[in-house]
Amino acid sequence: MSKKPLALMIAASLALSACATVREAETPPPAAEPAPAAEQANPFYSASTLPYQMPPFDKIKDEHFAPGFEEGMRQQRAEMDAIANSAEPASFENTIVAMERSGQLLGRVSSVFFNLTSANTNDNLEATQREMAPKLSAHGDAINLNGKLFSRVKSLFDNRASLGLDAESLRLLERYHTDFVRSGANLSDADKEKLKAMNGELAKLGTEFSQNTLKEVNASAVVVDTRAELDGLSDNAIAAAAETAKARNLEGKYVIALLNTSGQPSLNSLKNRALRERIAKASLARGSHGGEFDTTTIVARVAKLRAERAQLLGYPNHATYVLEDETARTTEAVNKMMSGLAPAAVANARKEAADMQRVIDAERGGFKLQSWDWAYYAEKVRSARYNFDESQLKPYFETKSVLENGVFYAATQLYGLTFKQRTDLPVYNSDVLVYEVFDKDGQPLALFLVDWYARGNKRGGAWMNEYVSQSSLFGSKPVVANHLNIPKPPAGEPTLLTWDEVTTAFHEFGHALHGMFSNVKYPRFSGTNVPRDFVEYPSQVNEMWADWPSVLANYAKHYQTGEPMPQALLDKVQAAAKFNQGFATTEYLAAALVDQRWHQLTPAQVPDAAGAMAFEARALKEAGVDFAPVPPRYRTPYFSHIWGGGYSAGYYAYLWSEVLDADSVEWFKQNGGLSRANGDHFRYTLLSRGGSQDAIKLFRDFSGREPYVEPLLERRGLNTGKKKK
Repeated sequence: MSKKPLALMIAASLALSACATVREAETPPPAAEPAPAAEQANPFYSASTLPYQMPPFDKIKDEHFAPGFEEGMRQQRAEMDAIANSAEPASFENTIVAMERSGQLLGRVSSVFFNLTSANTNDNLEATQREMAPKLSAHGDAINLNGKLFSRVKSLFDNRASLGLDAESLRLLERYHTDFVRSGANLSDADKEKLKAMNGELAKLGTEFSQNTLKEVNASAVVVDTRAELDGLSDNAIAAAAETAKARNLEGKYVIALLNTSGQPSLNSLKNRALRERIAKASLARGSHGGEFDTTTIVARVAKLRAERAQLLGYPNHATYVLEDETARTTEAVNKMMSGLAPAAVANARKEAADMQRVIDAERGGFKLQSWDWAYYAEKVRSARYNFDESQLKPYFETKSVLENGVFYAATQLYGLTFKQRTDLPVYNSDVLVYEVFDKDGQPLALFLVDWYARGNKRGGAWMNEYVSQSSLFGSKPVVANHLNIPKPPAGEPTLLTWDEVTTAFHEFGHALHGMFSNVKYPRFSGTNVPRDFVEYPSQVNEMWADWPSVLANYAKHYQTGEPMPQALLDKVQAAAKFNQGFATTEYLAAALVDQRWHQLTPAQVPDAAGAMAFEARALKEAGVDFAPVPPRYRTPYFSHIWGGGYSAGYYAYLWSEVLDADSVEWFKQNGGLSRANGDHFRYTLLSRGGSQDAIKLFRDFSGREPYVEPLLERRGLNTGKKKK
């Protein structure tokens, strides 16, 4: 998952979970006054002097954020007012480029703050987030709904054919015009006031949802009394559970921490079925049991507000509003894709369930397969069918080797990149590693931060973000970060990854490459600042190198002996690639369908909090994905992507992008695979372009044709006879 820049806070919705672009202007912004002398100690008030303008984490304190936000908003308001009220006729430079240059202080504060509230939050940051959410929303509205500012943009847009702009500049002008219109610039004054109130409340609710979800996932951790109940877990996992219990003043007990997904890693190996059931039910009940952190009231209100806002802006529902600006364009296109895939996905999942039920019956288990049994018995079926299981793989997937000998090695082979660890730069948590990245000619390219361990103050999932975005307008180079949620082992023990964690590492680094290779003029188009249903595509392509034979052989080495993974086991990994794809596709589709159903409602159709879970159940049933052993990857009350993040009506994007991804993997295979020529072609035709060109055009430039859907169907075992997308 990638997190897109706030892009001057002028985008159609101010996503508080996103990260801001950090920019250093070539000249001081026109109307911004310097901060009061008494506040000069605030490290945000000047650009960082560290390499690549990396944030000075060692100097940044919690108390710096609120005044930084206030001063940053004040400066950007002054800058925007100067543009809007200028006596000079509107020009591209004094209006559009001037807006691109604005908000540098606010960008510096935002980029650090919203990344830390995701990765390393605390009570102080959460309090600041609650305070600032409505203020930032109001700030964005003050810009988006400024009639004088929009008048200048519109005059340029209406005369764009005569301005003599280069392609990227023309696209920037068109993008600004679109952003203003989608933000309500054409509304009446009365409707603008309604919109401001809606946006302010939505910002506040989004913050509450994110904070409640994090607190609930921590509060729902399962306490286990005896070691015997943990039979099946590795010694390291048991030791980690004991340390977690100790940290919670439960010495002598064990605590199984939860991730934000419905499924939990411990379910793969725990033999105790009663404990598996406790863990699964605790996970699935989060946010909907009427407790302190119940989110259903927030969900119902957010869904209704989004529907009302969409209608105010002239759209039938929120999904229609969102999808108009994505490559999918329409709800009909998204619904058609998902409804077409759902029957085959569920049919495959049922076949997989039948295989597991046969194992249960052969063992005389005397029960019917449930969701808490799936992962455990899937491993048994995998072991029997391919003669290996996850426990055989993990000793060969030590973290540092996966990163440096796998993820980095593939990037070196493809793109000629080299990496050097930096221990001289400050970080916000001791778990974070920093690498300097050098281009194929040896020139500095970017800084890359690695934050892979789970923490109680870190949200679930995996994502990439940017602290500094590339832009030739400001001469800035990227500072990007990858975040995972890998359980941290006891001190002195190795961190051994599952295959899913390995592929996630490659996936997130694909986002990082998208940011590092950016070669655009304007920060608005930098890196991953592309449509939501395109942003996952390059990162999904990068997953292909995880099991590419030469790459896998380079990093899959036993952490104790250094011996390479036996070829026979390598072959089994490859052979099992399609295993359990019915489950994987169904759990994902179920979540994506729930997202669309919520956001295709009119205000009158939105259920209240009491009806939220019944609505979810009904939506799953109507879509034909209500298969109890395979719950949605995210259920409504803890679906952070859509209620607290930037993926509302957009969770379908992973599968939509995978059509392009699977097709591109075939292109690489047909053209020689892991080669510098192929890497450079992918880099220069697509990765380096960011959002400076139409997304589908970039795919065509890379592949030379329209995308085909067959590779995706083949990959997921969903072949249905369809020919082309």
